Amino acid sequence: MKKIILTALICGMALKVKSQNLNNGDSEIASVEKSVFGIQTGFAGLWFYNELALSSRFALRTEVGLDAYDKDDFYPDTGFLLATVLTLEPRWYYNLNKRKDQSKPINGNSGNFFSLKSSLRLENLLIKFGEDDVEMVNNLSIVPTWGMRRSLGKHFNYEAGVGIGYVHFFAKDAGFSKDEGEVAINLHLRIGYRF
Repeated sequence: MKKIILTALICGMALKVKSQNLNNGDSEIASVEKSVFGIQTGFAGLWFYNELALSSRFALRTEVGLDAYDKDDFYPDTGFLLATVLTLEPRWYYNLNKRKDQSKPINGNSGNFFSLKSSLRLENLLIKFGEDDVEMVNNLSIVPTWGMRRSLGKHFNYEAGVGIGYVHFFAKDAGFSKDEGEVAINLHLRIGYRF
């Protein structure tokens, strides 16, 4: 008798149960897209990005772009330049099911998200305007961010985000006495095109 009960329990746990949503007849769970490529621009630069799905709610955003860079505490005479930025940003899209239930689009990962934006800016990859002796200190910022993305038609989108975190300046590598760190703010408003 014990063997029969044990076998029934094991078979019962192995069954895959799928429920139906009687409200709209659609039982699929909303999910981020497998891969999204695009370009975005804003008041502070230009970025090429890819978002790769890690699960139904999580995506890994990789980004290469140009950030506007005006002043540097280490080099106060630095003029305007564009710093190449490499970004790695895991994102959690937390409201996709709610948007889908309300018949709002989720294409192109349209939804609200929390992320951990990590950006590296390197002096070797500067685009300089004006004088050739312009320099900056390599830095790494890590900023927890809340944001939202919305699609405008099939290919266009806009995105806004805000966050506060930390930036570390690798000043020793540039010949200064010590590395430094300070508060970093991520405030962005971008429009873009999805390929």
